[in-house]
Amino acid sequence: MRHDDARGYDFTRIQEKWLAIWDELKPFSTLGVDDERPRKYVLDMFPYPSGDLHMGHAEVYALGDVLARYWRQRGYNVLHPIGWDSFGLPAENAAIKRGANPRDWTYANIEQQKASMRKYAASFDWDRVLHTSDPAYYKWNQWIFLRMFEKGLAYRKDSWVNWDPVDQTVLANEQVLADGTSERSGAVVVKKKLTQWYFKITDYADRLLDDLDQLEGKWPHKVLQMQRNWIGRSMGADVDFEIEGRDEKVPVFTTRPDTLYGATFMVVAPDSDLAAELVEGAAPEVQQAFADYLTQVQKSSEIERQDAARPKTGVFLGRYAVNPLNGERLPVWAADYVLADYGHGAIMAVPAHDQRDLEFARAFDLPVRLVVDPTANAEELAEVHPQSTGVALVGDGRLVNSGPLDGLPKEQAIARAIEILEERGTGRAAKNFRLRDWLISRQRYWGTPIPIVHGENGELIPVPDEQLPVTLPPTEGLDLQPKGSSPLGGATDWVNTTNPVDGSPAKRDPDTMDTFVDSSWYFLRFLSPNDPDQPFDPAEVAKWAPVDQYVGGVEHAILHLLYARFITKVLFDLGLVPFEEPFKELLNQGMVILDGAKMSKSKGNIVFFSEEVDKHGVDAVRVTMAFAGPPEDDIDWAEVSPTGSSKFLARAWRVANDVASEPGTAPAGGDTGLRRATHHLLADFPGLIESFKFNVAVARIMELVNATRKTIDSGAGAADPAVREAAEVIAISLSLFAPYTAEEMWEMLGHAPSVAFAGLPDAEPSLLVEETVTAVFQVDGKVRGKAEVSPDIAPGALEALAREASGVVRAIGDREIANVIVRAPRVVNIATKR
Repeated sequence: MRHDDARGYDFTRIQEKWLAIWDELKPFSTLGVDDERPRKYVLDMFPYPSGDLHMGHAEVYALGDVLARYWRQRGYNVLHPIGWDSFGLPAENAAIKRGANPRDWTYANIEQQKASMRKYAASFDWDRVLHTSDPAYYKWNQWIFLRMFEKGLAYRKDSWVNWDPVDQTVLANEQVLADGTSERSGAVVVKKKLTQWYFKITDYADRLLDDLDQLEGKWPHKVLQMQRNWIGRSMGADVDFEIEGRDEKVPVFTTRPDTLYGATFMVVAPDSDLAAELVEGAAPEVQQAFADYLTQVQKSSEIERQDAARPKTGVFLGRYAVNPLNGERLPVWAADYVLADYGHGAIMAVPAHDQRDLEFARAFDLPVRLVVDPTANAEELAEVHPQSTGVALVGDGRLVNSGPLDGLPKEQAIARAIEILEERGTGRAAKNFRLRDWLISRQRYWGTPIPIVHGENGELIPVPDEQLPVTLPPTEGLDLQPKGSSPLGGATDWVNTTNPVDGSPAKRDPDTMDTFVDSSWYFLRFLSPNDPDQPFDPAEVAKWAPVDQYVGGVEHAILHLLYARFITKVLFDLGLVPFEEPFKELLNQGMVILDGAKMSKSKGNIVFFSEEVDKHGVDAVRVTMAFAGPPEDDIDWAEVSPTGSSKFLARAWRVANDVASEPGTAPAGGDTGLRRATHHLLADFPGLIESFKFNVAVARIMELVNATRKTIDSGAGAADPAVREAAEVIAISLSLFAPYTAEEMWEMLGHAPSVAFAGLPDAEPSLLVEETVTAVFQVDGKVRGKAEVSPDIAPGALEALAREASGVVRAIGDREIANVIVRAPRVVNIATKR
């Protein structure tokens, strides 16, 4: 029976039918599947259960699923798991707002999202689901923490930390946005001094930076550059400065040890321990001025302190440092443009060659001594001297006013300065990193408890492995309102415990871990999610890991990806995994926006996932996501057409329906033009998918649907073997983007489910050769004629044809052919002369 419109295509009926069949077949389960097929691990960044799925989820899980389904069609055993990143502040804050238990709120959202994901037909292995808030999962967070504690990679210290005044908890540096606000609450982050737990990621800074080279061409260049910039390695020297009246020297990191003779003062961070120590014993007026200044500084964010346009402020500490090269006394100041966690919290100020130092020197009338001369003569130097221009000379030049360094160019002077420092024992070659250790303590309830108890004498005692997990206490009776201290501290029966070593009274650590700890290794837990005896099975790791293809948003370029790379390297060093990089290839998708703006409830421009799926059907939404453009580009939902996608799917469905109504024969012979179109798609399809050109792949399927429809309607009919062949290729290729429609088509064509494993046929080479090509004849660079020729025509024959072509001859006229260049079979270039 022929259908001349789309009334037979009912996406609701098709979805209900195949969802039930898939639930019974479990086609994508890989647990216990051990065959000879090559393996491929495709992973989408797992979601946070903040409510139902949104349009961003619709994009990432559509695109990730394209790749998982593609590799199955290529004959791979594909692992494609899903879980929930279910600890963290949003769940806790939402539960507090609703007067609910964070656990109840979180797991209700998980069930809602799970139902939506199943309907969305992403080909997940539903036997490998995990939730990071399950004790069976976070037990292994604690186990990994203890291994790091044993290696000195997990430690506790007093320090100035980033404090979110709204969420009332500390933040890692990576969780503070460029404008100085919290990436969670949006509040302006302030500094607060606390005793906190850290992971020593700086021990891995070199490896984290250098190993990015292995990911070139496999990860987006933008992500690699963002990580390189965040790690921020600088080469230079640590210079040891004596402070008068202080026994211990102060190391100062500088990238320009060649400018030591130009140092005229020292600056320390006002919020550093060094500043507090140096002001002790100073005159009362100095102590008071410093205390007032510190109070002022603590009201400013790091971003404000680093603002180049901000007026320079500071206070003299009444102390002097000694320049280790020339013995000069340098006044020591505290100023907010120096940060406590940069280098060692102190700098040598060379105002002639650093703009910030110059502005500070001019503000407080401090000396400016030039030691790098970029000019050719004294007259030029007078015109550009920073003392008069207010502009520091930061470029190269020859050293002056620098004793043994005089006359040397910059690079030689740096090397010689380091040699002198090392000879005198007052410095050494060094490197510095922008990266700081990962602060993992959080003063909130809904997270992994830190598996440490505090003894009566303050000793830190690890909880024995056999006592893991340390589970969260019930919330009954606990005050979860953010108040700057951990709610777990109020769980008296939970906090008060015994020392596992000697049985003496002890207290549990009340902080919980940053939720980025949860997501830093989850890809490994998916390999054996139900294993009660180990975090992951080494045999499964050997089979599947590392992840072959990772899919997710670029917003995780620094935090999650950097932490996952770090923890993977730690696990490698512990002998637990045989690789150092967790994700071989990375695909970043853009955002789904509306009318050019990011969707938000406050703007009233939310497009609801459930409404779009109900209105247009799952397959139409998925096809729209893939067809909208390159994956990395944003999708403006106002500019795309799920209605158009739905019409295309109905058209494809009708092709299969027409074929099903006609008894066909084996796919050999039939309309040659249609067969060529089919096999050109087969030839091009793998390259398009593997280069993430999903929109082009969808366009090619659309072209094949149109060509097939044209053949059917031209009189050949649906019984033409070429039509059946095309219909089957459409169903197989469409299964990556529209699994419900493709499955229905596959069944209509007489095949058992699932089309997901049909296998993408190979293109027949004979059908890829064009019967004729258009040869273009150019005379003096202008097209003067064309001819249809065989694609294997000999160059000599093509040249002869060009000379005989009447249009070309007339164009040449009385001019002589000087040269003929033949690029068979496409172009003949003829050059002439009078």
